[in-house]
Amino acid sequence: MLSLKQGSKLVSLARKSISYFLATGKHLVEKPDEKVFSESQGVFVSLHSFPENSLRGCVGFPLPVMPLWQACIKASISAAFEDNRFAPLQSSELDSTIIEVSVLSKPMTFVCSKEKLSEKVLPGKHGLIVSQGFNSGLFLPQVCVEQGWQPLQFLENCCLKAGLPSSSWKTKECKVEYFTAQIFKEEEPKGKVVELVRKNSP
Repeated sequence: MLSLKQGSKLVSLARKSISYFLATGKHLVEKPDEKVFSESQGVFVSLHSFPENSLRGCVGFPLPVMPLWQACIKASISAAFEDNRFAPLQSSELDSTIIEVSVLSKPMTFVCSKEKLSEKVLPGKHGLIVSQGFNSGLFLPQVCVEQGWQPLQFLENCCLKAGLPSSSWKTKECKVEYFTAQIFKEEEPKGKVVELVRKNSP
């Protein structure tokens, strides 16, 4: 678990990485001193326009494939400039962009039958990864709450994001995993960082 201070450092690193890339076209190389940042963890960086809070980019690594500090830098650059749903971020936009960093647990498999999956998904706590063959889709835990989805809708929409029929999660060929995340987000651009704590839906 990261402290709020450590989460704030990650958000600051993400912002600095984007600013550095805008100025130089290069990736920042800045390794924080604390040991926790050298441990491999999955991480996603999300960008939101301010004050609309509209998504502006979201890219990351679902698996712990590199040290956290390095994954944060790479995800930041990708979210700002390589998310093909959006045009690359411009220098003029950075000061009106909120940065959010989600640090992921390792993906886990639900211990239940496929029929019971929708009863096991906890909105706001669980993120989902749906995969089948070469198709895969991922939603961070906060997406379910932001969209106002029930667990069944969360599963169905994750299948659709993977390019699969919405009911694919029920089949034995489809793999459904979950993860949790610590989510650190600026309240305003370059402002105070808070850790988002979601209450599960009843």
